[in-house]
Amino acid sequence: MRRLPLHKIVVVSTLALVAGCAKVAPPPVVATLPPAPVVVQPQMPKGGRPGMVIPIRLADGSYATPNRALTGAATVWHLRTALNVAALACRDTDEAQTTAAYNAMLTARKSVLASAETTLSTEFKARGGDWRDTYDDSMTRLYNYWSQDFARAGFCAAAKQALAAAPGVPDAEFASFATTQLALLDQPFTDFFRAYDAWRTQAALVPVGPRPLAAPVVAAAATVQAVPRAEPRTQMVTQAVPARATATPLVAKDLPRLNVDASALN
Repeated sequence: MRRLPLHKIVVVSTLALVAGCAKVAPPPVVATLPPAPVVVQPQMPKGGRPGMVIPIRLADGSYATPNRALTGAATVWHLRTALNVAALACRDTDEAQTTAAYNAMLTARKSVLASAETTLSTEFKARGGDWRDTYDDSMTRLYNYWSQDFARAGFCAAAKQALAAAPGVPDAEFASFATTQLALLDQPFTDFFRAYDAWRTQAALVPVGPRPLAAPVVAAAATVQAVPRAEPRTQMVTQAVPARATATPLVAKDLPRLNVDASALN
């Protein structure tokens, strides 16, 4: 076998090493972010809508509904208004029985209800001013309150129970009965207000829309590549110099001459 000279072996080995280095390219390292957490939107209570105006929540956790802090007469009359709305608005399979039970209550409690209305009117008169307008406005707000549909199912159920229990209550105990039943009729509304308040608080803590995912961070691995050796060469650097105004050089013949009288210096 013919052997190559030593200097040729060195050259060939060096070229092979350089070629091998030029082909080494490790794959890039891709760093991905963990998936964004799934944002669960809180569920608005049934019948609710964004931006609803509900009674304020008081320090004791209750709500400032029209059925708070009532006198005995107002309590009886507020119960009558609730049952009146139920007879008109509870349109279900029991609506005929609900209407009949309400009409029966009006007949059986005629004197009790008339006394309550008279006393309530007197209480409004005592406040002064145009009490009739104030009274009418108060009753309008009360009827509108009972007519809110988001609490309709619970309200109608409570009204049916009150009408079913009313015939067995003596007149002397009807004011106490009205207090208990009015709280039960008001509860479906306050339950909704509490649920809506909770939803509104939770919704304010949830970011709007999903969090955008950041683009994957790609870290490119260093690539070793052989570069052919270049011969050093001299590079001319041209430096820009600010332009100057050109002046004509002075020579001896252009210098001014003074004729001095020597006697003046003595």
